[in-house]
Amino acid sequence: MDPVSQVEVARQEWEEGSRRLEAAREDARRYRQLLELLDLVLDELRKRIGQTYTLRELVAVYGESDRWAHEVLEERATASGWPRDLTIVLAAAFDAYQRGAVDYEP
Repeated sequence: MDPVSQVEVARQEWEEGSRRLEAAREDARRYRQLLELLDLVLDELRKRIGQTYTLRELVAVYGESDRWAHEVLEERATASGWPRDLTIVLAAAFDAYQRGAVDYEP
């Protein structure tokens, strides 16, 4: 898959993660847990990619994010049952973080 297509596919996944996160608002307890996890992933993402990056660079970090996010959440998350929510949290975190990319366009 060419780099442009990779970025577009990833952005679609990220947007879906944000939609699923918002859908969880109906369950206040679960939503709070998801937001806690989201904050942990965003914090780690800032450390890994910094403040100046492109969407392609963000997609590259996304490709390896399952591994490091699992480690971070296992170490720092207080919520139980987070492994089932890892996909949602990762996608939503990358969706939020993409807006800071130097080449971001809505």
